[in-house]
Amino acid sequence: MTQILGWVATGVFVGSYFFSRPAALRALQMLGAALWIVYGFLIDATPVIAANVLVFAAAAWTSFTRNPVADPATQTK
Repeated sequence: MTQILGWVATGVFVGSYFFSRPAALRALQMLGAALWIVYGFLIDATPVIAANVLVFAAAAWTSFTRNPVADPATQTK
């Protein structure tokens, strides 16, 4: 079961890069990082946990601090 979680986390994280909307990319990165954090606890791997806490925090920070109106990717012509 632990390996399946690791593979699911990998798939979610890699899949996030196929989204063109920054908000969707960050949301999936947060989900993938959360899965990796759980995986890290299951295998008792502090580096995996720490790295993904940082990824989750960075994705969350940019999700809540960026102004969608000022983001050129979200503006229409």
